[in-house]
Amino acid sequence: MIQISDTTLRDGAQAEGISFSLDDKLQILKELDDLGVSWIEGGNPASNPLDRAFFEAVASLPRLRHAKIAAFGSTCRPHTAAGEDEALEILAGTQADLKTVFGKSSRSQVSLVLRCSPEENLRMIEDTVRFLKGRCTSVWYDAEHFFDAFAEDPDYALQTLSAAEAAGAQRIILCDTNGGALPSDVSAAVSYVRERICIPLGIHCHNDCGLAVANSLAALENGCDLVQGTLCGIGERCGNADLCTLLPLISLKLHRTCLPEGHLSRLTHVSRVAAEIMNIVPNENAPFVGYSAFAHKGGMHIDAILKNHSTYEQIDPESVGNQRRFLLSDQSGRAGIYARLGKILPDLNRDSKETEAVVKKLKEMEADGYTYENADGSFELLALDTLGRRPSFFRVLDYHVLSQEGHSGKDARAYLKIEVNGREEINAAEGDGPVNALDLALRKTLALFYPSIATMRLKDFKVRVLNSQGTASRVRVSIESTDGIHLWKTVGVHSNIILASLKALIDSVDYMLTKYVPAGEIHSASLAQGGPAAV
Repeated sequence: MIQISDTTLRDGAQAEGISFSLDDKLQILKELDDLGVSWIEGGNPASNPLDRAFFEAVASLPRLRHAKIAAFGSTCRPHTAAGEDEALEILAGTQADLKTVFGKSSRSQVSLVLRCSPEENLRMIEDTVRFLKGRCTSVWYDAEHFFDAFAEDPDYALQTLSAAEAAGAQRIILCDTNGGALPSDVSAAVSYVRERICIPLGIHCHNDCGLAVANSLAALENGCDLVQGTLCGIGERCGNADLCTLLPLISLKLHRTCLPEGHLSRLTHVSRVAAEIMNIVPNENAPFVGYSAFAHKGGMHIDAILKNHSTYEQIDPESVGNQRRFLLSDQSGRAGIYARLGKILPDLNRDSKETEAVVKKLKEMEADGYTYENADGSFELLALDTLGRRPSFFRVLDYHVLSQEGHSGKDARAYLKIEVNGREEINAAEGDGPVNALDLALRKTLALFYPSIATMRLKDFKVRVLNSQGTASRVRVSIESTDGIHLWKTVGVHSNIILASLKALIDSVDYMLTKYVPAGEIHSASLAQGGPAAV
């Protein structure tokens, strides 16, 4: 079995633009535990109050179902006994299951950074590990810059590992701290160490050369049985090895167990929840978990996929919790449209009148400036509407948008009158711009009927001019929305940019109500069937 050690909350927190709150860290902790990783590195309690608060909070929680918690620190200071080092005392005092300390592996690093002798560095490593072993049962040693150190002086690099082993470390993590190693370097170094060090080995890679995942796999194939990385590959500089890529590779390509049975299918969900918590834009082209990872556009590709999924998919998308998508364009043809329809309405056949009606309507809408290649939500609603199957959740009866500089700092106000099953509500909101104000007013009003709408928010907003008629040009507005778990995209077209935006927003809300809101909530709002939400 390959053990997974996640360092999103520690090494990942050093990424540019990442700033965790205590609540953020606890939410990600829960997601990682549900995923089933073996270890979660929570931070360095001696470095900042937030990490200390995290370990205090975790100590008061019920025991995790799958993961164990690791606290992180460094070896004692030069010419200072480990027992007299305040930071090590704080580390030892946490109730984490494991204490991990890092130390220098490189002679040049010892000289340039620590400014002590190589022998003093060995003393620091051994004294630190021995001190922590006397205070707790589990201690790991992180060999910082190990692969650079091995290239520089393999004998001294190995001495640092032997010092940690002799002091009682239970595992050594070999770190490509600068991210500059090649897979062949990692393979050779790990094999060399495996023959000379008896305790288990792990691997920790950075991605400065884009090789963190490849180097991690090389280490696993040459003697390591633990891999460390982060969700979405976040981390300092170019990031760490991306667990969202590594976990499927270990499970599905190396055929090694690394998560509890059936848990790999949670991966896409966890990656998107984590991205939402971290407030980062997910990489749509990310392997396995990306929005486009199983998206097919070419007509020949789609036709082949419909006959046999393995023709253009290396794995089953559901195995990692993702889904197959068929994009609509002039390259996909009828096969692409039918493939998309088949997922929504499996009772249709390729040559039915219903399919023909949807194809005809789609061409009319495309002639009007719509495009559905990257607007799955609007396409599904268009198909349901064309076939008279689209439910009516609400109608926008009237709206007004005012733009002016106000005392609140918001420069736009939106007023909406909405009708839900005969009941009218008028509401207003201030926003940063007219579309933001409309979005807030729409969701504020609908949340009175459908409370789940409060979890929804707009993630991305794009406008494209469709013709060259100056300020009278028609525009296409594309928006991406989320409820914190799911992502969906919708589109609106009009010569009035506000109305185009409102059309896309209405589709976005309608799609969420159609797909992701519990039936009981819909029922309690006394849903009226009949037609699409109207402006």
